Amino acid sequence: MTTRTHAPTQTPTRTSATPTPTTASYGYRDLDRLLSLMTGDEKHGAAATSTLDAIWVLYDRVLNVSPATADDPARDRFLLSKGHGPMAYYAVLAAKGFFPESLLPGFGSYDSPLGHHPDRLLVPGAEIGSGSLGHGLPLAVGSALGLRAQGRTGSKVWVLIGDGELDEGSNHEAIGYAGPAGLEQLHTLVIDNSSSAHGWPGGIASRFTAAGWSAVTVDGRDHEALYEAFTAPHPAQARAVVARVESRS
Repeated sequence: MTTRTHAPTQTPTRTSATPTPTTASYGYRDLDRLLSLMTGDEKHGAAATSTLDAIWVLYDRVLNVSPATADDPARDRFLLSKGHGPMAYYAVLAAKGFFPESLLPGFGSYDSPLGHHPDRLLVPGAEIGSGSLGHGLPLAVGSALGLRAQGRTGSKVWVLIGDGELDEGSNHEAIGYAGPAGLEQLHTLVIDNSSSAHGWPGGIASRFTAAGWSAVTVDGRDHEALYEAFTAPHPAQARAVVARVESRS
């Protein structure tokens, strides 16, 4: 299950097989069709559908990144820590022209760049190889620190994690550091589909606010609520958005 965890602030060296960006134009209503192109026994469908709306709003209205700027040092970074369910991520990247939709039917096959876990050397726009839970948030903290050290304060770092992933202790070390460090460029999106083993007294957002973060809980299917939460100011604080979706059960 362990995948590469290269530093996301470095420019990746793409392989010769890396697909090229396209000029295709899609909207939100195309996503169901794009998702349907990906078949197989290891789709992690619930993990994909739970993240779809939040990822779409980020790429459609918030993130400063495009196929043309995927390697620009000034770009925003999006790290998918919940890498075991990449179907929604792939669908949105295809919709935004990072690679052609013709790659989607090959999802998970031996010679496809679209693996069951994203590979940053094969998937245009992917910042990290992910899937081994608990890695993404610490990497995002490091990315935000690196950008701050370089003086690139206009670039934002977003990381998507699942509520069950918060059972991993590495996340709490990252949360506990990022709050006092005032990493304003760091944004954590928690998709909460009630898959955590134990849950959190007071709600997930309270775990972040206790560590000095700005945090809010919203409906993970409400695009306007997501957009407002994603773009709300949070000076001198890291930001957490908990997106509640239907239970996986």
